Order: sequence, then C-alpha cells, then structure tokens
Amino acid sequence: MRTDSLMGVNHHRRYFIGGSDARIIMGDDESNLLRLWREKRGEVEPEDLSGDLVVQLGTATELLNRRWYEKNTGEIVTDVQRRVFHAVHKWMAATLDGKIEATGAVFEAKFMLPWNFSEEAAAEKHMAQLQHNMWVTASRTAVLSIITGGGKWVEMTIPADPLYHHLLLTAEKKFWRCVESGELPRLFGVEPPRPRVDAVRSVEMSGSNAWAEFASLYRLTRPAALDHDRAKAELRTLVPEDAKEASGHGVKAKRSKSGAISFELLDLEAGRAALQP
Repeated sequence: MRTDSLMGVNHHRRYFIGGSDARIIMGDDESNLLRLWREKRGEVEPEDLSGDLVVQLGTATELLNRRWYEKNTGEIVTDVQRRVFHAVHKWMAATLDGKIEATGAVFEAKFMLPWNFSEEAAAEKHMAQLQHNMWVTASRTAVLSIITGGGKWVEMTIPADPLYHHLLLTAEKKFWRCVESGELPRLFGVEPPRPRVDAVRSVEMSGSNAWAEFASLYRLTRPAALDHDRAKAELRTLVPEDAKEASGHGVKAKRSKSGAISFELLDLEAGRAALQP
C-alpha cells in the first residue's frame, strides 16, 4: 500500500479508479458509466458539481462530521484526505476522509437528506465506495458517519466482505480494460451481496402503531406459546421408541427416518363420526 498526500504529489483522478467511481461501476445507470469511462479516457472533463447543493453540503460538513464523531466516540481520526494506492493494482486508489487511529478502520463522512432516510438504505448507497476503500487499504472494517439535514447523527460499522471484494475487483478490472482499450463498457449486471451492518443504536418504538399492535399480540400469546412448546416436548417423550406414528385426542406424531418427531392436528369431529355405527 502506497500513500501520497494530496498536498504533495498530484495524481489526476483520470488515472485511477477511486471509491466514488466504484459506486458508478457497481451501479445500474449506463449513462453514468459511459460518462465515467469518457472521463478516464480524457475525452470529457469531470462533471462540475459546484452547483450541486447536496454535494457541497457534504463537503462543507465534513470537518464538523469528523469532529462530532471524535467527540461522541472518543476515537481519533487520522490520515485525513490522504490518497492511498493499492499495493498491486496501481489503477486502484482511495482518497480517505480518514482512518480510525486505534483500529485502522476506514472513516467515511457523509451528509444525507432526512426524507425517507434509513440506515439500511444509507449503507447500501455507499457500500461500493466503502468496500473499495477497505480493499485498497487492507482494512477489515469501515465506519460510516452520517449527518442528516434533519439534525441527526448516525454511526455505522461495516465489515469487509470477501465475496463483495471479489465481485468489485472483477467489475473494476473489466471497466479499466475498457478504459485502456477504448472498448465501450457495459453494466456489470450482478447485484452484489449486502454485507452485514453492525447494529450500533437502541430505538424507542412507542410511536409506531404497528409495533403497538404486534407487541400487544405478542404479550397475549406468549403464555400460550410457552405451553405449546412444553406440550410438544412432553409428547415427544411419550412416543414409544419403536413407533413410526402415534396418535390420540386429535394429535398425531410422526417419526422421520432421521428420528425427528413432528406433530399435526387431526379433525376430532371426523374421528368421532368414523367411530359412530
């Protein structure tokens, strides 16, 4: 792994694939993919994002985001805005928002709008960039620190995913070959796995009507469920060891070839009718 300060040696973005490029390469927008290809080939200038308010808000809040993370976690973020190149694939690089000093985890600061915000959607949106940066830096985890326009701060820890890394490297290799050869790139066309996101918060659900409905149902049925499980356990002990089936009082037990015992309900009324002359 080689690192270069952005204040020192200047490596133009067209000569490598970065984390933000990974999101496009792993995405499903062909027009964005073709534009990125033309940018890397030097046929068009990079898109001017100075008029994109959300992008500018992300840039403007990055320092605040990092300081807020350090204040609330006690961790120290280093290597801010350091560019790192992959040790083997020189066309892969990561421009880091930072690294967690104590763990070496990749730090990524994001600003997101509050409407329809969810942690799952946020993780999915930034997953390609996070996994790319972890692959480049040989990091095992990444920290996603998000400030929303609603005044909310969310922190997520995301582990490296070997299967995702394999698919990501395959897609990026294909794209880079197209950049070098001039062949038009195509969408990768495979939905990558969704890596596990470590849970990091407790949520109060008292304001959810659906939660209230099913919480009440759970409380009402819990005693019956416990009785049900106890009855099955007792019935299993009563089935003779040499019996393939055992039945009575509206319940039938069946023993599988592996020895597992399952139960089914019988129609009591049908049974009584069969016994009548």
